[in-house]
Order: sequence, then structure tokens, then C-alpha cells
Amino acid sequence: MDIEALQTFVEVADAGGISPAATRLGLSKSIVSRRLARLEADLGVQLLARSTRGAALTEAGATFRDHAARACAEIETARETLTPTGPLRGRLRVAVPLSFGQNHFAPVLADLARRHPQLHVHASYSDRFVDLIGEGFDCAIRVGILPDSNLIARRVGPLYGRFVASPAYIAAHGSPETPEALLAHEALLQGTEAWQLMDGERVITLRPRGRFKADSGVALAVAAAAGLGIAALPDHLTGPYLASGALVPVMTRHPPPTAGIYLIRPPGQHPSRKVRELTELLLACFARQSAAEPAGARPPA
Repeated sequence: MDIEALQTFVEVADAGGISPAATRLGLSKSIVSRRLARLEADLGVQLLARSTRGAALTEAGATFRDHAARACAEIETARETLTPTGPLRGRLRVAVPLSFGQNHFAPVLADLARRHPQLHVHASYSDRFVDLIGEGFDCAIRVGILPDSNLIARRVGPLYGRFVASPAYIAAHGSPETPEALLAHEALLQGTEAWQLMDGERVITLRPRGRFKADSGVALAVAAAAGLGIAALPDHLTGPYLASGALVPVMTRHPPPTAGIYLIRPPGQHPSRKVRELTELLLACFARQSAAEPAGARPPA
């Protein structure tokens, strides 16, 4: 039985159709369809019910999907056991945050592809939290404070941030000095998230409110500079605004706690070599950045 056909079928089953699976695999729909037809011919059963609106698993297809996924995982494990070193092959799908990823992670992913010419690296840049399992990603890079989940996380570096607002906003509404005062201000949010801030060694959690929300840190920085409210943002986004005076720090006695940069993967016994290699490159990248900073160089408030 053709392993490529098995892998393609699992992608179609998980993606919910031939078109999204073809996008994930970087293949044409005709190639995906041919692989599925070959697999169905080998098995002598129909795995997909096709219609003008797409394709859905038959009862046989739903039963076969789990067996096929386990077989693909076992074959991948066997390959890595036989070739624990040497060039990586296959495909790595990684979800990367848009606001942080293009400048900080894109060079690491490019280095990974350069080191392993037979590895296909597919990076998806978005500030939303993707469903790794449902959307077929091998791993994701996430920044900030992670919510609880069953995913496996490896911290690869620190992330510093601060509360900021424009001089015009502060002139109109004042600058909060305490956590209680902060709750009275307009908060610029990515969703319904809680804010954390330090009170000495103690972490305080607040649930601010605001009328402006965006799923992009870049958009929130722009909104803060426009005077719409207070934002909690990482320093790599606010640095240019602080340098120009378009934004100023607030709540400097109660900064956000140091967050992290994480590599996230679905639960499993062992990460694949592809994910391990990416993890090592990220660790090395942020170790070099930390070594290049002067002693005690937490970015100044």
C-alpha cells in the first residue's frame, strides 16, 4: 500500500475535504484525487462520498482514518529510528505569529530549510491561535502567557512587554498608577484576555474592558498611538513608537510579568526530528540574542 496515498487520505479526512487538504500538502487537487482513487482501488472500498459541495468520509472511511493515521505515525517513527541523523525529509507545517514572526522567526525557518534541502517548510503566519490537530500543523510558535491546554510546550526564549499609551490619551484621561485605576481606562485588547501585572513579587490578574479589539499586535500598537486607549504589548512592537514619542510607558511600577516564546506541538510520546531541529535552532537564536544584550539589559521603561 502506498504510504503517500495513506498520508494524503489522512490529510483529506482531517482537513474536511480535498481542496483544503491539497492546500495543506502543497499539491494540486488532481494529484490528491488520484492518490485517493488509488487507495480506494487497493482497499476495494469507497472512503469518501464525493459531491459538488465537496467530499465527506463514508462509514468505512471514518473507520479507516484512525488506522491510517497510526500507520503513518509508525512509519515516520521507523524512518527516524533508522536515520537518526542526516538530512531531514518530508514536510513541516508550522504556525507562526504574524506580529512577531516575520522579523524574528522567518530567519530561523529559512535557516532550517537551508540546512535541509529535502525538507519542505510550510509556514502559516497569523496572530490567531490555530487548532494544531484540527488544521494539521506539526507545531506552532506562540508568544505570551499560554492558556492551559493538552498541547506540549517548550519555552525557547523570554518575551518582555509593557503597558503603553499615547501622550494625547494621557493628557485627556490621566495616567493610571495602580491596578484599580487601570480598570477605569479604555483597554486595547486582542480578545477577552486577562491582563497580568506585577505588584512586587506578586502577580495580579485583571480583566479590563475596551471598545477596540484586534487579533493583531501591530493593529493594537497603531490604535494606542492614535489615542484610543492603553495596550499591553511586547517591546519589539512598541520600541519604534517609544523612540519617536508616539507612545509612552504607563504603569511602570506594575509592569507585566516576563512572558515567554514557546514551541507548541500536539501531545505524543516523542517530538519528530523536524520539530526537535526547529526547537534547537530557536533555542540557539534566543540564546545568542540574550548573550548580545548588556548585563541586566531588560529593555528600559
